Amino acid sequence: MILGVVGKPNAGKTTFFNAATASNAKVADYPFTTINPNFGTAFATQECVCREFNVKDDPRNSLCIDGIRHIPVKMIDVAGLVPDAWKGRGLGNKFLDDLRQADVLLHIVDASGAHDEEGRPLGRPGMYDPLKDVSFLEVEISRWMFQIISKDWNRFSRRVESERANLIDELTSKLSGLSIRLDHIKKALEKLDLNVDRPTTWSEEELFNFVKELRRIAKPILVVANKIDMPFAEENYKRMLEANINAIPAAALAELALIKYSEKGIIKYIRGSKTFEILEPNKLSGREKKLFDKIRELMEKWGGTGVQKAINKAIFEIGQMIAVYPVEDINKLSDKKGNILPDVFLVRRGTTARKFAGLIHSDLEKTFLYAIDARTKKKLAEDYQLKDRDVIKIVAAGARG
Repeated sequence: MILGVVGKPNAGKTTFFNAATASNAKVADYPFTTINPNFGTAFATQECVCREFNVKDDPRNSLCIDGIRHIPVKMIDVAGLVPDAWKGRGLGNKFLDDLRQADVLLHIVDASGAHDEEGRPLGRPGMYDPLKDVSFLEVEISRWMFQIISKDWNRFSRRVESERANLIDELTSKLSGLSIRLDHIKKALEKLDLNVDRPTTWSEEELFNFVKELRRIAKPILVVANKIDMPFAEENYKRMLEANINAIPAAALAELALIKYSEKGIIKYIRGSKTFEILEPNKLSGREKKLFDKIRELMEKWGGTGVQKAINKAIFEIGQMIAVYPVEDINKLSDKKGNILPDVFLVRRGTTARKFAGLIHSDLEKTFLYAIDARTKKKLAEDYQLKDRDVIKIVAAGARG
């Protein structure tokens, strides 16, 4: 899964990206600071199963910090989006093309309303309605996708009909470059009353409605109401909720400060925590102490900075991912080398035991016999659908297993 960080210029996108990935991407208070996309690694976090089993784990492909497993996920921060980007305004075409590989979009919105629709500073908060940003971004992405799909629709639809091809299969092939899967297309078509046998009869409006529904399913958006500590931000966030906008309040700059000072050993902070501990108060200036007092108040009010909460919601809730721990020895919960709970994989909800075996190694899927649940010690059939935090052993024919 790849998370895309999107939004208009100056909404705090790159600050959010830096906080999520501990990167140093360029940040400035003028539009289009980000021109080329920034790539980094963020982390989905959840309570590690080591606590449940009361063992000391030896993570390899992830981190375990005080019983919280940090599972790496890819993140991309793209150039700011302005109105009519789908027509090529600003860095529109480049921005949108960079989004092709993203599975879930984190739309960073300046909840304080201190910048206009193109990210230009207005002088003070409250001068712009950030709810406008939410609707405009959805329209821009839908229009971009519509351009791609409608460009040769007449030829494409005629070929599908003349060859009596399966429309869903053909669309899956056509849109694979956008990270759109067969199940996305199937769900979108099921929502609409369209004649799948006669795509040549679809009107432009019907095709656009299909694209909008496909965007909603294949490129879901979670709004991050950033700068929640600024004037007018809380009021605007509440308006988002009243408008049924899926939003998380956040203060990316506060999270970034916590990460940076934690790396220096001055404070102790675990991503997603509701508080932090100052370890070296003598190393903080008076201004820095006041800063952390404000951050503490912010975290007490909102239950954290919101950055990790947004990432986790995007991964586990919107992206429908689950964490699965494979082991070789179900009694010791170890691999062949004796490492305890060494790996954890993020897989889509509904993944079967056999399919999961193939993610570990292709040979395991081919020679799969059954899996074993480390908790119950029961055998699991190939079609068993894995659950979040499952700990399993794959048993396969031959040398593997």
